[in-house]
Amino acid sequence: MEGFILLGITDERDLKIFCFLFNLSGNLCIVLLITIDHSLYKPMYYFLANLSFLDIFYSTTTVPKMLSGLLVGDKRISIFGCIAQLHFFHFLGSTEALLLTSMSYDRYVAICNPLRYHVLMGRKSCLQLASCCWFIGFLYSLLQTIITFRLPYCNRRQVTHFYCDIKPVIKLACANTNQSELLVSGIFAIVAVSTFSLIIVSYMYIGSHLLNIQSRQGRRKAFSTCTSHITVVFLYIGTALCMYLGPTTENSLEQDRMSAILVTVITPALNPLIYTLRNKEVKKSLQRLLGRTQYCAKCY
Repeated sequence: MEGFILLGITDERDLKIFCFLFNLSGNLCIVLLITIDHSLYKPMYYFLANLSFLDIFYSTTTVPKMLSGLLVGDKRISIFGCIAQLHFFHFLGSTEALLLTSMSYDRYVAICNPLRYHVLMGRKSCLQLASCCWFIGFLYSLLQTIITFRLPYCNRRQVTHFYCDIKPVIKLACANTNQSELLVSGIFAIVAVSTFSLIIVSYMYIGSHLLNIQSRQGRRKAFSTCTSHITVVFLYIGTALCMYLGPTTENSLEQDRMSAILVTVITPALNPLIYTLRNKEVKKSLQRLLGRTQYCAKCY
């Protein structure tokens, strides 16, 4: 088989280009800030740097091929290109969900057990948590990729999506796919529901602890450190649950394309804004960096 043809490429080219470039610049800026500013050497920002680094590659897995189809009209993708795209898309996507879960645990420890925060969330613990996220994400994606491409594919080559994803690719198989679709959905459900449940449990404990704080200002200050994370969780995991837990129909594939644009283009572009606009430490770090840049420019 020669490969596939991606038919799900939609319009709004300028918006997608803008979001893609904004995503690259915004997330790269966050990674650089956290790397060079010692005041941001904290567990929360370590996970945020991982998240931003991941978002850069998450978009580059799908968006360049989509833009190539929009600008040049080349909608073809080789079978190996399709396998790689599907694998890395789910590898990075599942790792992001796991990192968001780790960040909720970080917020739980910081708010509910602040005296032991630096013990429980030391450098070694953060490294182990992040490594587990990347490793589990890789295994999850490898399993989903094997299930998808072990099916026989004949002459049907037109993928009704702007990148190779599990549901539209499985739809092209020339065999009964009910068992594979059930298996794929089951594995996704285990990972998605587990991560979402752990996040909910973390915030239940946080909410219970906040209710015991007498000062309204204290409650507001503690909760303000969680708002950015909660926003990203509902944007990302909520959309992913809608995409992959439903049945595969023509209408669902159309809805999935719209949801995929939100997950792959818009959400990664919004993440830097969400985390910086509500975070005083990141804003101060950015101001210091801009101040040094302006000072160096004047020196020259």
